[in-house]
Amino acid sequence: MKDKTLLEEKKIMLEEFFSSEEYKPMRFKDLVTILQVPKEAKNDLKEVLDQLISQGKIILDQGGRYKLPGEDTKVGTFSATQRGFGFVMIDGEVEDIFIPENATMGAMHGDKVMLVINKEQSGKRREGTIISIVERGKSEIVGTFEKSKNFGFVLPDNQKFTRDIFIPKEHTKGAVDGHKVVVKITNYGDSTQNPEGRVVEILGHINDPGVDIMSVVKSYDLPVDFPEDVMRVLDFVPDEIDPEEIKNRMDIRDVKTVTIDGEDAKDLDDAITLSKEGDIYHLGVHIADVTHYVKEGAALDREALKRGTSVYLVDRVIPMLPHKLSNGICSLNPNVDRLALSCFMDIDAKGNVLGHKIAETVICSDRRMTYTNVAKIVEESDEEVMKEYEDLVPMFQLMQELAEVLRERRHKRGSINFDFPESKIIVDKKGKPIEIKPYERNKATKIIEEFMLIANETVAEDFYWQEIPFVYRTHDNPDEEKIKKLGIFINNFGYSIKVGNEEIHPKELQKLLIKIEDTPEEALISRLTLRSMKQAKYTVANTGHFGLSAKYYCHFTSPIRRYPDLQIHRIIKENLGGKLNENRLSHYEKLLFEVANHSSKTERRADEAEREVEKMKKVEYMVDHIGETFEGVISGITAWGMYVELPNTIEGMIRVSEMQDDYYFYDEERYQMVGEHTKKVYKLGQKVKVEVTNADKFLRIIDFVLVEDEE
Repeated sequence: MKDKTLLEEKKIMLEEFFSSEEYKPMRFKDLVTILQVPKEAKNDLKEVLDQLISQGKIILDQGGRYKLPGEDTKVGTFSATQRGFGFVMIDGEVEDIFIPENATMGAMHGDKVMLVINKEQSGKRREGTIISIVERGKSEIVGTFEKSKNFGFVLPDNQKFTRDIFIPKEHTKGAVDGHKVVVKITNYGDSTQNPEGRVVEILGHINDPGVDIMSVVKSYDLPVDFPEDVMRVLDFVPDEIDPEEIKNRMDIRDVKTVTIDGEDAKDLDDAITLSKEGDIYHLGVHIADVTHYVKEGAALDREALKRGTSVYLVDRVIPMLPHKLSNGICSLNPNVDRLALSCFMDIDAKGNVLGHKIAETVICSDRRMTYTNVAKIVEESDEEVMKEYEDLVPMFQLMQELAEVLRERRHKRGSINFDFPESKIIVDKKGKPIEIKPYERNKATKIIEEFMLIANETVAEDFYWQEIPFVYRTHDNPDEEKIKKLGIFINNFGYSIKVGNEEIHPKELQKLLIKIEDTPEEALISRLTLRSMKQAKYTVANTGHFGLSAKYYCHFTSPIRRYPDLQIHRIIKENLGGKLNENRLSHYEKLLFEVANHSSKTERRADEAEREVEKMKKVEYMVDHIGETFEGVISGITAWGMYVELPNTIEGMIRVSEMQDDYYFYDEERYQMVGEHTKKVYKLGQKVKVEVTNADKFLRIIDFVLVEDEE
């Protein structure tokens, strides 16, 4: 193992050299000479130089000389496009930098690159030229194998990897045409030469059931199987709670308690108790005490942190914790004793939390309720369902009453509700999609949503004022530039938003979303509003949540499927037990930044994989509907065509080249497509009839053509 101290000394020596008067750009052999580096230390010097390059402190120019970067030199992450050009996102900067196709230097999607920003041209976005690849983003690629006589090549699944990977014959591992494979890149190539690699795993044939989703799993490096050391631990996980543990906890097993989840949910991690005295609601939100079984630093904990979150793909779940925990001892199943961490809140008629208590508890859920049945009680007053659950009906009606109070309180402060029609994709045993429809949200899902939100806010505010190291869920204010663009866009539809002192209040966006309810442009403007906002993330600093218009917010309610919740449970329990001494506080101060950062990254990875699978299944579904006609709404317009969304949430494109009745051009100012001769106009939100002409599962695209109504 290398001595870190020696490497650190060499780093200091190099940094001093680059800031001294002796400095001038020079090659490696000249640096070895001038710094009098002995032969046996050359490799160490090279390692430190590579470190300094990856940190952006020095650059290696095309002449092989190490030198200081100029003011116009930056380091960022390259995002490729299917058409060859790309963009570089630099940490801390709002606007990305455009990289023309001839200036990418062979960079691949996800690479960390160094670039020179070209002299700015007035009125245009910044452009740059990549001068070196600092760090490769991917060493393995998933794709489809194609065999040639003396070699093979792999077409990457991710369209942002724009070049095929050459596979020498001896490294094909016996793959045949149509095999989905994992390729280890052995040579990244350059702007003139394709990358080269070797097949390390064959996932199966492109047409085999489940191979499509497994390709996405591998592509996003999602860990599937639990390692052996984790599986061994499961032998010691009990099936029932230890009776001795009950003595150390608040026993609320005799309080009427229910869980409310979807029909197919297996991991029930939250339960509710509710009563009312006078004008005061007593709400209890009880969350599975996962940390009792997942100890800090143990194999289970290390694996949960690595995964960061459970991933929900159409036909499978990749859990953060093994099923023995998530569906067993940590699941708040009915009529069994379970350990919980509870937040008891006293809430007045205006939705204000007057007081609260957090406690370690033991609970026993009376019923496992579904959203469907609770909605039948509170929405439809269904006699049959109400009779079946008659002892619980008053509690559900009280839940509906309190949920409305809490929703109104959030509404008044400006909390934004994005009620998008999410897709529910139903597949058969072979993974083939047989039905796609909007996911229904009802009053029962909204009840649980409100109760989880208020618990998350209450816990976050408590720990903020205690000044204890913590993990918050934060959402920054939108970028001024993006809000300006949104303002210009919605003006075309006759709407406006007020921006005060260069910042927008969430209430303004909330008002906009209320105004567009039930209009043809609702889905479109809602999506664009969402895109103009930043991504929520996990942070150690409490900077508030813009979308919820909340000063304090955290994720407390799902430790079975999200690591940040599990992490803060651990802190809360140590605090309740009086164990947060200076040593432990210092421990958390050092640890939490990386936990928050890593959790944000794994969440984004899960979101992207889920979207990819959804897109793939939608295309696969439409393969069986080619030639059929549907009614849809124009959801987007670009210079090359119009996007149309169908009622079942599937989106496809009408290419401008396929619009045969006229030559159409894109009127960018008004976001509409206009016929040059006929002056026919197609606008966002307009209803159109389309025919499905193509569904390409490989490219993930669906093509429509317009169908004229017969007069």
